[in-house]
Amino acid sequence: MTLLDRVKILCKEKGVAQGKMEKDIGISNGASSKWKNSSPSIDVIQKLSSYFDVSIEFLVTGKNSPGIILNTKDENDIARRLEYTLSELDSQESLMFSGEPLDDNTRELLKISLENSIKIAKVNAKQKFTPKKYRANNE
Repeated sequence: MTLLDRVKILCKEKGVAQGKMEKDIGISNGASSKWKNSSPSIDVIQKLSSYFDVSIEFLVTGKNSPGIILNTKDENDIARRLEYTLSELDSQESLMFSGEPLDDNTRELLKISLENSIKIAKVNAKQKFTPKKYRANNE
């Protein structure tokens, strides 16, 4: 199942047309039809996640992480890890994208992507190491 298939299902569940969803999240009319063969930017995926109130992991992989909830400590750990990773990247003067130094927009997209990756890793670790009896919905 592709991202486009999942978006179509979510649109149906939410009772909105695909064109309205595109307008609501600020992308061009018909842009989502291209997702059959390619993926949208992380910015668009985040907008879809918020719009449909689903995880980015679900949109990208079709998998959900039921029963795993990130608490304040987890969020703080993620923030610290993100800041550490970004500071390490900043300390490397050779960090470039397509031969050019990172501009503010590209740096922000990198930050968003890193944050989502760290969150997914944290959820996967919790899912792997949290006994079922302590999970939110006792899977």
